[in-house]
Amino acid sequence: MINSLGIKKTPKDTKVVVAMSGGVDSSVVAALMQKEGYDVTGITLKLYDDTKSSNEGRQCCAGQDILDAKRVSEKLNIKHEILFYQKKFKSEVINSFIDSYVAGETPIPCVQCNQTVKFRDLFKYAKDLKADALVTGHYVSRIQNNGHANMYRAKDQNRDQSYFLFSTSQEQLDYLRFPLGEIDKSETRLIAQKLKLNVANKPDSQDICFVPNGDYSSVIRKFRPESFKSGKILDITGKQLGEHEGIINYTIGQRKGIKISNDKPLYVVNIDANNNTIIVGTKELLEIKEIKLRDLNLLGNEKDFENLINIKVRSTGKLLKAKIVISDRYAKVKILDSETGISPGQACVFYSKDDFGDKVLGGGWIDKTYNRNLST
Repeated sequence: MINSLGIKKTPKDTKVVVAMSGGVDSSVVAALMQKEGYDVTGITLKLYDDTKSSNEGRQCCAGQDILDAKRVSEKLNIKHEILFYQKKFKSEVINSFIDSYVAGETPIPCVQCNQTVKFRDLFKYAKDLKADALVTGHYVSRIQNNGHANMYRAKDQNRDQSYFLFSTSQEQLDYLRFPLGEIDKSETRLIAQKLKLNVANKPDSQDICFVPNGDYSSVIRKFRPESFKSGKILDITGKQLGEHEGIINYTIGQRKGIKISNDKPLYVVNIDANNNTIIVGTKELLEIKEIKLRDLNLLGNEKDFENLINIKVRSTGKLLKAKIVISDRYAKVKILDSETGISPGQACVFYSKDDFGDKVLGGGWIDKTYNRNLST
């Protein structure tokens, strides 16, 4: 027989590891697996040394979340383990985040976290446990055809997390399962309430786990206080308009905090980390026609990129039509729709439409942008 996970075993003979963050999504996944009769081990990652402040926003992988995951596991009567990955997380996620910001980029640490400690290290640990699959509460769809797994945007596109999972390798995707990809978030809450899980009404995580209240600069001040160097604010001709108190206080597209009067509103259009300068301009100077990508992860084949495809350049952004030329580990992406405020350090994710929905073809990290209204 083939079970609900697409594995040729009975559920009771199928060992699964469920990544349990302590939130409602992963808790419901663990409950569904247990209810279907799978041999379930819940694993929670301790990723950082959280503070004891009570007024921080909802986060993930903090102390309370570990306790919540443990309580859910006890209620479901499943095995539960905690892996202490603080050193890995600091080295590969927090340090990478800080390096990127100091370089004038806008990083996405959640992608780095999935790429490293979750889908690499936890993947290996699940394999070492001889588990048949690693199951998570991400909202993405996984469809297997002729033994080949593909990733698609989730049914609930308001919750879709495929953007954050573009760096998943084919080997990982073949092993991963995402039971929530075909249901809405509201259904997940209802399942948790029916099962009387203690996390049924728990708020979703809002902030990056190591960034309290979304204050990025406080993290960089803690680890790299020397990064706060004042410098010049220039227009696109190189004329100085003012001074800034550190480039890490700014991101591409930002309007607030420039503090320079002008006939038209000014936005950050470029950050020159080498010269410690901020370049500002009017809104039309934020419109990007082309981007260069580095560190590609491709899930599609060459034919997928011969025609126009869709891309996303931010997690909450719309799908944009684009033409892609791939060379080695780099790609040039010509954007055919209008889009503003694209920043180096963000991800560009590729999609193609087929009978099953929007298939993820991989993506890459934005290395350089080219403005639509400038000659260079």
